[in-house]
Amino acid sequence: MLPNYPAKLSALALILTLAACGGGGGGSAPANTGTTGAGTTGTGGTTGTTGTTGTTGTTTATAPVINSFSANPASINAGSSTQLSWTVTGATSLTLNGTTLTSNSLAVNPATTTTYTLTASNSACSTTCNTSATVTVTVNSAGTGNTAGNAVYGDLRKADLGAGANLNGSLPFPTNNAWNTDISAAPVDPASDALIASIGLGTGLHPDFGAGLYDGAPIGIPYVVVAASQPKVNVQFTDYGDESEPGPYPIPANAPIEGQKANGSSFDGDRHVLVIDRDANRLYEVGNAYPQTGGSWKVSGGAIFDLTSNTVRPGGKPGWTSADAAGLPIFPGLVRYEEAASGVIRHAFRFTVSRTRRAYVPPATHYASSNTSNTLPPMGMRVRLKASYQIPANFSNESKAILQAMKTYGMLVADNGSNWYISGAPDARWNNDKLLSELGSVKGSSFEVIRMDGLVTP
Repeated sequence: MLPNYPAKLSALALILTLAACGGGGGGSAPANTGTTGAGTTGTGGTTGTTGTTGTTGTTTATAPVINSFSANPASINAGSSTQLSWTVTGATSLTLNGTTLTSNSLAVNPATTTTYTLTASNSACSTTCNTSATVTVTVNSAGTGNTAGNAVYGDLRKADLGAGANLNGSLPFPTNNAWNTDISAAPVDPASDALIASIGLGTGLHPDFGAGLYDGAPIGIPYVVVAASQPKVNVQFTDYGDESEPGPYPIPANAPIEGQKANGSSFDGDRHVLVIDRDANRLYEVGNAYPQTGGSWKVSGGAIFDLTSNTVRPGGKPGWTSADAAGLPIFPGLVRYEEAASGVIRHAFRFTVSRTRRAYVPPATHYASSNTSNTLPPMGMRVRLKASYQIPANFSNESKAILQAMKTYGMLVADNGSNWYISGAPDARWNNDKLLSELGSVKGSSFEVIRMDGLVTP
């Protein structure tokens, strides 16, 4: 990890329809008008007195206004949940598909594509003044190679070739994989407050990626995309051979290495090398990588991941490490510029903390600590940006996309390092100043821990 540096699933379906008395959702109901008394004729032939004129009364009843009604996300996988949210003014009662509501949000998990109708009423107004809005939640079947918008899950064949190549909407693993699962409505862990406090309530996020160089090296973890024609070479394991898939690996001789100096001078650090074989849909990751004469590589350990399957590491075993201390793949958790610039990121991120527990929670498979304190995060622990956090409207589009993904997919503890450091890929198009100031303004207190099911404590 680098040190601190200076300052296709179905397309989302969202249908919003407003219908209110008076047009435009904010009109008034007609006034209620009094009646005029009629004259009567007296008895005995005398002229009757004139009846009393009734008073004209006006009661103004304003139709309710539904300011917003949305589903986040509006497209989910079968078995997942989505959060319906709304803001309404001028209503005395609200119903959702006929059921009375008492809050301004609701988590739902429809089994099939469902349209929800929100109806706002005002008891002082006729039912003709009711206001309604609808939102449709699309439910997709899980599977490999599904698409959502321009996103393709579990199939990297659309990716370009080369270092830092554009994936053209491709994402590792199926839609229902842990990295791609919407956790915005997942329950909070009972120990969330203590766990977040151990990482730092007042510590801001730090982008461990960016543009240009820091200390002579690109900022972030690089990767390279290769084709089936890339020759596979031998790899020699120096530390974790018993927890590594044997080679050969398709690592180019000039593959970018994390921390590699632009001037060619020596360097240290984690020295990760990430290689995606787009044609075979395989991800190869190694750490402490040193190229050798003849094209082979010397590495501390390596792992091979199947990008089409939820059995992400067919050759791995529980308890094994990887190029990451948590035993996780690194690449799926990187923030990449092409995604952030598009405005939508559809996966969780990888981040580091300074102290971890002797434990791990799936999808992690390995721990890297001797401390057994329950107040420390285990490897694989997932945090989520709280729904109450309002993403500032003046933030850059890239920061907005990153923060929204933290709300929808969260971040996984992947390694020991500086607190709240988010991993990403280097790219000349990042705006370092905005990344540092905008993400840095988001403090640890704005996060919560998702309930840790399946915690392993060796």
